[in-house]
Amino acid sequence: MNGRPHVTLEDVATVASVSLATASRVLNGTTNVREDLRERVLSAAADLAYAPNVHAQALAGATRRTVGVVCHDVDDPSFAAVARGVMRVADEHGFLVMLASTFHDPEKEIAYVSELRAQRASTIVLIGSGFEDRRWEKALSAELDAYRRGGGRVAAVSRHHGVKVDTVQPENRSGAKDLAAAMLGLGHRRFAVLAGPRELTTSLDRLTGFREGLAEGGVELSEKDVFETEFTRDGGYFAATELLSSGHSATCVFAVSDVMAIGALSALREAGRSVPDDVSLAGFDDISVTRDVNPSLTTVALPLARLGEQAMELALNGNSGNRAKVRRIAGEVVLRDSTSRPRRRR
Repeated sequence: MNGRPHVTLEDVATVASVSLATASRVLNGTTNVREDLRERVLSAAADLAYAPNVHAQALAGATRRTVGVVCHDVDDPSFAAVARGVMRVADEHGFLVMLASTFHDPEKEIAYVSELRAQRASTIVLIGSGFEDRRWEKALSAELDAYRRGGGRVAAVSRHHGVKVDTVQPENRSGAKDLAAAMLGLGHRRFAVLAGPRELTTSLDRLTGFREGLAEGGVELSEKDVFETEFTRDGGYFAATELLSSGHSATCVFAVSDVMAIGALSALREAGRSVPDDVSLAGFDDISVTRDVNPSLTTVALPLARLGEQAMELALNGNSGNRAKVRRIAGEVVLRDSTSRPRRRR
């Protein structure tokens, strides 16, 4: 069936036993489709190696020297830094880069991969956290498997559980664990965490690592100490506001990303709290602005551009065999002015 020269949307609908409209909604990334119907359409499309873009079909196999970069949020400096690394290597090899932002919507990620496959992009690089979602894993894997069967090359940055692609993985868990040890070393014993949604593997890994590091030092991080929010600057601001409203007694706050920490810093200032005199604050990633904010931000530094470079290199080397390659990149705790030993309070 994969050898059919001109597979149509009607063929997909027939194999999936759904209407033409339903097949179209699924393949266009529309979310209001019943789950069992969506899975049938995606499975049929993968089996038929269907390319929904008519223009791409007319190219009759002429792959373009383009790289499709799919990230969660292009406004986030950490994603921008990783994308810059991808672009640097792509430029050296004469590839044009197309950038798409999903705004943390897993359905958009699947839709963009489908569109890039239709456009016959030669390479796809996924930047950003995977999702703890079996349905998403299955749907994305179906798109990527069909894309690779057609000769496409794929790599990802960060952990994508259940999606078998070559991956560059920052050591989020161990980095957060090291940060916890460093904060304990400063004398802190009361902590709070501003976490992103736990279905994001990056947020979950950093929260888990920080909790493990505290536990090794004899400090328990309970659920009352975790303030879950959006993985954005505004998310960090609102989580810090919630923390203040709760009357939490933390002397040290860990935001699982630098952009969240910057939002938290604004909220703390507006509430009249001094950092680090009243409360210490730490982030994760080491985006460039962390050195310029006042106070400069303690963080776990990752070589962000290098993550992108290595992902692009993995993609260019191709995906051979059934076992995905994994390159692990360690972070380093960098202590700056936003953290200090806890002050005695009256």
